[in-house]
Amino acid sequence: MRYYENVGLIGPIDRDVNSGHRRYGSGDLDVIEMLACLRAVGVGIEDMRTYLANRARGRAAAGEQRDLLSRHAERVEAEIAAQRARLGYLREKAALWDARDRGDSAAEAAALGRLVGAVEGLGAVLR
Repeated sequence: MRYYENVGLIGPIDRDVNSGHRRYGSGDLDVIEMLACLRAVGVGIEDMRTYLANRARGRAAAGEQRDLLSRHAERVEAEIAAQRARLGYLREKAALWDARDRGDSAAEAAALGRLVGAVEGLGAVLR
């Protein structure tokens, strides 16, 4: 929370006059929760600033908010596809070694065939 305050995403935050401790109001907590959610999905500080500025503008900024969030959704979809390609490779590689461990040459050949496709999927991730 202090970080968000230091970078200007929240605040200024009221302080207790006796202890100096920060006193977050319900509005502050709503913003902090929203920022935590944005951070959890990988939104960076500059886009958080944009989001907050657009939020303050309300409906007038609805299209900009949609576009900002859609861009991040596309990024997450690409990350998921990359993780699926990695997972596919690992599973097929494990299946290959499992077949070798069992001495099953037919299963080994089938796993090798699937592994070729998995390697192609990884190639798309690496580009």
